[in-house]
Amino acid sequence: MTLKKNILALRQKKAIVEKGGGEKAIQKQMAMGKMTARDRILALLDAGSFHEYDMFVEHEERNFGMEGKELAGDGVITGTGTISGAPVCIYAQDFTVMGGSLGLKHARKITKIMDHALRMKMPCIGINDSGGARIQEGIGALAGYGEIFYRNTLASGVIPQISVILGPCAGGAVYSPALTDFVFVVENISKMFITGPNVIETVLGEKISQEDLGGARVHAEITGNAHFYAQSELECFQQIKDLIDMIPHSNQVKAKRITPKKPKFSKKIDDIIPADPKQPYDVRDVILALVDDSKFLEVHELWAANIVIGFGRLSGETVGFVANQPLYLAGVLDCDASDKAARFIRFCDAFNIPIITLEDMPGYLPGVDQEHAGVIRHGAKMLYAYSEATVPKITVILRKAYGGGYIAMNSRHLGADFMMAWPSAEIAVMGPEGAANIIFRKEIMEAEDEDAMRQQKVKEYVEKFANPFVAASKGYIDAVIEPSETLDMLLHALEVSQNKDDYRPAKKHGIPPF
Repeated sequence: MTLKKNILALRQKKAIVEKGGGEKAIQKQMAMGKMTARDRILALLDAGSFHEYDMFVEHEERNFGMEGKELAGDGVITGTGTISGAPVCIYAQDFTVMGGSLGLKHARKITKIMDHALRMKMPCIGINDSGGARIQEGIGALAGYGEIFYRNTLASGVIPQISVILGPCAGGAVYSPALTDFVFVVENISKMFITGPNVIETVLGEKISQEDLGGARVHAEITGNAHFYAQSELECFQQIKDLIDMIPHSNQVKAKRITPKKPKFSKKIDDIIPADPKQPYDVRDVILALVDDSKFLEVHELWAANIVIGFGRLSGETVGFVANQPLYLAGVLDCDASDKAARFIRFCDAFNIPIITLEDMPGYLPGVDQEHAGVIRHGAKMLYAYSEATVPKITVILRKAYGGGYIAMNSRHLGADFMMAWPSAEIAVMGPEGAANIIFRKEIMEAEDEDAMRQQKVKEYVEKFANPFVAASKGYIDAVIEPSETLDMLLHALEVSQNKDDYRPAKKHGIPPF
């Protein structure tokens, strides 16, 4: 009889905790267009797979009216479940419980599930929806944030870490997402900033809305803090599912292999690049013509659009793509593009994902603004990332490969394992027009018809240098191939590099140009 009473008491207590901050708080949450923390978890995970931990944890604060104040789950739900059958650890802050504010016990629930994810080698997903540190707990809340940041760093490169911003994430709280691998945001819901609009108005006298300061679009397009952007929470959850399905679950395993499918892209790969070398095209068309089922999961789609990064599959195996985008700024490298690519390269390397580089770019973006923004330092990040990576590295030069950009885009000189070029490739120190104007300056100036002489010298330069055969003759290019041969060559390169073993000097760690 006692057992039955205890079971009944358990069920009653669970029912109370599951209601979070109560019906009124839940209705307020929904009125803001937001799902509850529990509903978010259940919508993301496979049906019936969620198992909750630490449901009955409570705060221990006794000051500022907190004594005896019950907070369901201390404002955060933690547990494990599966996505497409793959185990994951997850936590979701509950804004209906004291604004999802973080106290020490709240943080300890998060760090406990993070520790579990690291031990069990599972991805860890954090859903952020919190007003920030619980002021009543003072330094205890700050300690909690620090313990989370520390675990983010320990887990980095070992298990995938995913942050989902589904409400406010302000002050110190933003640094945990910044330390994770992928950040997801949703229009009109996600808010991230270090200093809120009220403080900015007080200190600087400037009025700005939360959305303009740190809304979803701002972080997806301007700051680069967000990797995936969605119009709704459900769309966001599907993006997370697609990502989890594509990447390994730890650095000790390879990504799941699926049944290969032929590309179904409508354009032929031979017809994608225009005959005019000055004409732009969408490099994503090349990717879609190569990947299984023409499915490509682009990362950082809206930020630094002059370079494209993301995941696809070749013969059922996950690969990472880094590709210059001629549609934007002619595909040049700049500060943001370098940061974007370097971080992605390091993720792929940490999680055993081969890297395929598609190159078509005229070099680094010139100008005072870029120089003053530190393009040297930012550009060096790409050099470091490619040089450091030990996974199979394959490069296909589609068209332009000029100057330092040629070196930076995974050249043979940075340790590329396979270098291929299309017949349209132009590999040189700089573009033919600029080179001809410098090399043949005297002949052009002395000619009766300067324009005719300039065109003649440009043609001469192209024939001698701006083609793939000079580089191929020196062994810097392994093969000059027709576009239609690209997929077969990539599959061959991936097959023969399965057991790649790359020596590196013994050291604690390198020092990237952060």
